[in-house]
Amino acid sequence: MRTTPVRMVSGTLAAAAVVLTAGTFLPRGTRVAAAPAPAPVAYAFATDTAVFAGGCFWSMEKAFEHQPGVLSATSGYSGGTVPNPAYEDVGTGRTGHAESVQVVFDPARTSYAKLLDVYWHNIDPISTNGQICDHGSEYRSIVFYRGAAQQRAAVASKAAVQAHFTRPVTTEVIAAMPFYPAEGYHQDFAERNPAHYNAYRLGCGRDRVLRERWGDAAGGQH
Repeated sequence: MRTTPVRMVSGTLAAAAVVLTAGTFLPRGTRVAAAPAPAPVAYAFATDTAVFAGGCFWSMEKAFEHQPGVLSATSGYSGGTVPNPAYEDVGTGRTGHAESVQVVFDPARTSYAKLLDVYWHNIDPISTNGQICDHGSEYRSIVFYRGAAQQRAAVASKAAVQAHFTRPVTTEVIAAMPFYPAEGYHQDFAERNPAHYNAYRLGCGRDRVLRERWGDAAGGQH
């Protein structure tokens, strides 16, 4: 997430927020030692994985993590060409990555089709060059499909979404690429820093835009 004036959360809203998490907002070019990637969890039942990019990964992670059947939602980077990118490198737009979320789910309790529905209703699918207030290629929207079944579902869902709009849906549907977990201070950000996250979300206008696009079916918090 590029450090923009909105992301920085100005004025009194930020007064208490900026001290919540070391490294939460850093000057461009500042490097923080990356926390170890979240360790894979072994489950005693079959799981499946979906990867989506929909702008700010704090918001995408929040959209999925409490959905029934979702076991984990991890913020990270995908769609680029540089192995193990750092946040500040992705923010330059030169690595090709998009901020993404990797969703591990129990297919006995939810479906990929349901996750696609959650995804679409939590993004602006006709946005160009980013999402809502976050601009740049690292905020583009992408469905990364894993296998033929996910590809068919993703393509069909995009067609259904396109029928809802007169303007072209700009979200890409492409084969999964390597996913790299983001730094530890980005994981569960909205849960750990609710005041800071809510100030960012309000200042960004994410929920207002989602309601403009989807009406009562909009995801998010409203």
